[in-house]
Amino acid sequence: MSNEIIHKSVLADEVLELLRPEAGGVFVDGTIGSGGHAELILECIGSTGVLLGIDRDKEAIERTRRRLKKFGKQCEFETEDFSEIAEIAERHSVTEVDGVLLDLGVSSEQLTDAHRGFSFSREGPLDMRMNVDGDLTASDLVNGLDVDELRRVIREFGEERASGRIARAIVRARSDGTIKSTVQLAEIIAKAKGGRRGKIHPATKTFQALRIAVNRELDSLRRGLEGALRILKQGGRLGVISFHSLEDRIVKQLFREHAGVEESLQEGGSVLRRKEPGVRLLNRKPIVADELGIRENPRARSAKLRAVARI
Repeated sequence: MSNEIIHKSVLADEVLELLRPEAGGVFVDGTIGSGGHAELILECIGSTGVLLGIDRDKEAIERTRRRLKKFGKQCEFETEDFSEIAEIAERHSVTEVDGVLLDLGVSSEQLTDAHRGFSFSREGPLDMRMNVDGDLTASDLVNGLDVDELRRVIREFGEERASGRIARAIVRARSDGTIKSTVQLAEIIAKAKGGRRGKIHPATKTFQALRIAVNRELDSLRRGLEGALRILKQGGRLGVISFHSLEDRIVKQLFREHAGVEESLQEGGSVLRRKEPGVRLLNRKPIVADELGIRENPRARSAKLRAVARI
């Protein structure tokens, strides 16, 4: 019997309100994780509906397959990166999709499993791979990149102002031996930044940067968003939950490109310029969690939900 705490899924009610799953619907959860959102959608689409669940974390797939066993053949699974969402849907003959959900970032289960190396507050190896069979780990970056490369990764993917100080501190520390653990790295970063101030741990942004680099998350996001739009039927909806400004910026920009902008013509009038497939923005400002949602799942504090409908 597991002792793990099951948190309520982030922005669960808001996701259902925007995606509007109905009986017989066809849905894809591109980051199924522990299956919280998927379970809610499956309950709405009923026995005639289908949900395809994708995740590159095979431990998450195994856990969620057990959780959703009661839905039988309604729910299909694939252990893969959601950047391949269009190809995966084709393999499963999942077409004319009513809705796609992408819940980005690290799950509560990944954070609480010290062995996965995502958390700076739990002693574990410097891993951070979403796919445990992946070839690149956080240790490879921390112990292998030169100071300039480290600074670039921390600045670009963590938006960390102290990237130079942190990179130099890491290189100095590893001259005495390999940096092996999450807590060891977090202490090096905290010392470089002058200790902890306020609620946010000094290592937060650097750990984010390493995780993004290890898993190539931003490239996956761009490809996954384009693929998700392609598999939607007319009127189908795509919802994306992001957890930091880099993700949200990509989602916002891509949605705007597909929604289009009116451009004035020299001869008068205007024309709508947009990428295909075209979409309609369902919310111009991101939806965020209220105080209750944050109490039910602390991860929701930084979550932003944006959604579009294909036209």
